[in-house]
Amino acid sequence: MKKSLLLLMAIFVFACKGDPKVEEVSEMESDSIKEESILEAELLGSDKIVFTREEASKLAQLPLGCINTEYPNKLGQTLENKEALGEPSELHPAFYGCFDWHSSVHAHWSLVSLLKQFPDLDNAQSIKEKLKESLSAENIQGEVAYFKREESGSFERTYGWAWLLKLAEEIDTWNDPLAEELQQNLKPLTNLIVEKYLEFLPKLNYPIRVGEHDNTAFALSFAYDYALATDHTELKELVSKRAKDFYLKDNNCPIAWEPSGFDFLSPCLEEVNIMRRVLPKNAFDLWLEDFLPQLKSPDFDIAVGEVSDRSDGKLVHLDGLNFSRAWVFYGLINQFPDKFSHLQEIADRHVAYSFPNLVGDSYEGGHWLGSFALYALQESKDL
Repeated sequence: MKKSLLLLMAIFVFACKGDPKVEEVSEMESDSIKEESILEAELLGSDKIVFTREEASKLAQLPLGCINTEYPNKLGQTLENKEALGEPSELHPAFYGCFDWHSSVHAHWSLVSLLKQFPDLDNAQSIKEKLKESLSAENIQGEVAYFKREESGSFERTYGWAWLLKLAEEIDTWNDPLAEELQQNLKPLTNLIVEKYLEFLPKLNYPIRVGEHDNTAFALSFAYDYALATDHTELKELVSKRAKDFYLKDNNCPIAWEPSGFDFLSPCLEEVNIMRRVLPKNAFDLWLEDFLPQLKSPDFDIAVGEVSDRSDGKLVHLDGLNFSRAWVFYGLINQFPDKFSHLQEIADRHVAYSFPNLVGDSYEGGHWLGSFALYALQESKDL
């Protein structure tokens, strides 16, 4: 849009040459064009978001602003009877805020992750107190009880399950006196979610390839990370087997069709993300040659997902897509730096497009996008 405007201004200046009054104005416009061009060049050259303590403190405001915000709320509840109704905080004593259950879970993950990376974070002690209060043993038992309701066995399958295991992984690998208490409190729910993965994955005959919550590859990636971090052999082996069952024979993923209007995950790239985890290096290289060979080309590029209205909860999903694409690119670079370093500029550009809109964003985006941004920045830290 900016380039088109600059071009039109340049055409106007050229067409009006010869008129003294216009020439005077045109010189000002010419200087403005030069300044715009310099600004644009500087922007393109400084896309990398530097993840500092200051940025971490800003990101912390997003989960802090929503984990105790009960309304508006999207319950996603199937009612057994009228007695099954209840206030969100009654139904989900730990994860009632942030609009929906899974967003509350990954808001808690965000706080733990930020404290791990920046122990001197602003309000660190009050954040710990909030975590201790929210993830109490009593509250987690209430969450377990909800999953054991007659109509709630598949609640949050599999997106919320994935984020719960990511939260458990983050706590399990946190070197802080509070971590052991939170780990023990969360353990009954963590174990229940692991059991649900072990029960469900063998029954899933076909993967779900959408760009939203139900994406199977995303759920497998986070479950694999948890299994690896906690040495859960059964879960790790099952996730690896099912990923290969689902995706090993896939060819020519149509990434040019992406994104769909409400995507916050890339179906093609999430598949890449799980296969880089479960395949040996040479096998992954051969698989990618069939699945998405253009990703290895230095000329590969993909435009950011553009958001037209950040007050629309579905349209703002595309900000999430920019962050999730970036975390896949960063993950590839970290694992295979000799093959995928060309993806860094693309990943940085995706983060830079959506990151400035996080703080001060509407509740529609603010209640969950901070977690996506944080995970992308976390994946980029080793670069």
